[in-house]
Amino acid sequence: MNPAPANVAPAPPADNSVAGEEDPGAALDMVNEGAPETPVALATSRRILVVDDNADAADALACVLEIEGHKVTVARDGPSALVAAESSRPDIVLLDIGLPRMDGYEVARRLRGMSSTATAMIVALTGYGQPGDVAACLNAGFDLHLVKPVDLDALVQLVANAPRRSGP
Repeated sequence: MNPAPANVAPAPPADNSVAGEEDPGAALDMVNEGAPETPVALATSRRILVVDDNADAADALACVLEIEGHKVTVARDGPSALVAAESSRPDIVLLDIGLPRMDGYEVARRLRGMSSTATAMIVALTGYGQPGDVAACLNAGFDLHLVKPVDLDALVQLVANAPRRSGP
């Protein structure tokens, strides 16, 4: 089966939840390059929370992960991320650091204290890439630190191979 042409933009899935945004069904303006031909098996599907104030980046990443077969919730700021995490109980949180209203470090600390996310894998997806930034992430409770722009193939593999969280 041939992949879709690179100039075809997929419509957003109907179940894409966006916390803190009025129009979650707005069309995504992205190009579907390098997406796999088939989604992952349901047995490896993950619940993922993407937190980024850059709407285009967050929506594009959510679309890629949904194509891979994952259930994705998107939040645009720290407080919205905490609310979304409580209801979606993510296995993996992909979290930007430079967020409005509450930075990613504080969000990670709070997520670690919530029963719904205490065992979730928390990954920093950020433009902050200095050695001190990595140390600050680990001290705040992040499991991994990735610098933008992230290699999508590597991120897809990271998500697919992430250990299963304990609990519901």
